[in-house]
Amino acid sequence: MQELIEKIRQFIKERDWEQFHSPKNLVMALNVEVAEIMEHLQWLTEEESRELPPEKLAELKDEIGDVFVYLIRLCDELDIDLLQAAAEKMTKNAKKYPVEQAKGNAKKYTEY
Repeated sequence: MQELIEKIRQFIKERDWEQFHSPKNLVMALNVEVAEIMEHLQWLTEEESRELPPEKLAELKDEIGDVFVYLIRLCDELDIDLLQAAAEKMTKNAKKYPVEQAKGNAKKYTEY
């Protein structure tokens, strides 16, 4: 992970883009990229979304890469360890969604 962070930092530095990478701008860019993922899946059935043709999957992979890069960049800008944040969130989610209550249903934890 650290190697990828360093590559992204170098890429940004070489292009003098640090000036544009405020947390606000990074979140907006991240949102745009997530919307591009959504666009690829919009109007597909559940089954179609699970069985994408190779060319569509390749396009989706590119967009997912963009999302991940922007998310890494946002975390780097805010000095957040992304892997640690995810691990901590999973611990919180396990408490909010105990198996005996959450298994097989899509209700939010506040609904049970």
